[in-house]
Amino acid sequence: MQNYTPPTPPRRTIRLTRRGRTALIATGAVVAATAVAVPLLSTDGRKEPRTLVIPEGWRSGQVYQAMDKALALPAGTSRKSLEKAHLKLPNDASGNPEGYLFPATYPLDRKSTPTSLLARMVETANKKFDGGTVTAGAERNAMNVYQTVTVASIVQAEAATEADMGKVARVIYNRLDRGMPLQMDSTVNYALNRSTLKTSRNDTQLDSPYNTYARMGLPPTPIANPGAQAMRAAVSPAQGDWLYFVTVKRGDTRFTADYEEHKKNVAEFNRAGRSAPAPSR
Repeated sequence: MQNYTPPTPPRRTIRLTRRGRTALIATGAVVAATAVAVPLLSTDGRKEPRTLVIPEGWRSGQVYQAMDKALALPAGTSRKSLEKAHLKLPNDASGNPEGYLFPATYPLDRKSTPTSLLARMVETANKKFDGGTVTAGAERNAMNVYQTVTVASIVQAEAATEADMGKVARVIYNRLDRGMPLQMDSTVNYALNRSTLKTSRNDTQLDSPYNTYARMGLPPTPIANPGAQAMRAAVSPAQGDWLYFVTVKRGDTRFTADYEEHKKNVAEFNRAGRSAPAPSR
């Protein structure tokens, strides 16, 4: 989110704030990753099948780390397996599976390998994303399916709640339609491989195709692996004229089409941030 208030800019340079959900996701991801490789015991003493849990909003790097842990492999093994996985990805992906490692619970057995798990995740994503409803919705929004997955990944990272997802998606489409930069903190965080609630002025000057403050349009790839709800929001966004949003406090995300109103909301967020206790680490 924004921690300074710039002067009122022209429409093409107005800055959008984010709600910072990725930091919470990263915290929960550690808990999930810790548990993936631990088998559960049934009442008769037999071990239940192990599973690998991929939460919504994880980046590919987090998925690879969890796979290595679950399969008891050296760090980096799953990432290296991409070269021989031959995943069935869209041509636009250029071999990068980001966005297509579908969040779900995957069973593990003695035959499980990084390539088999990656193939299963991508296969699941293709089944979820390539249906007629998704294709038709993408066309209504002047997108292809891969671009829609990219929108969904931003929605997944930006929306504070599932109820906000449709509105966040509409903000994205409204900005694209008006020729405005998206100015999403989540895309800058992706470029910097971090999760944070605040973005500095220096961050917005980053030389990266994922810097949606400096670059127009969508980032070149998804920035996370979205779940079904985020994808539905990207396909069928809420109706509204919103161009800005900020989560002032938990449960209070404010959407508006008026920049002056947005600045007041940002100021309230900044005041709340100064008075909030430091997060535990």
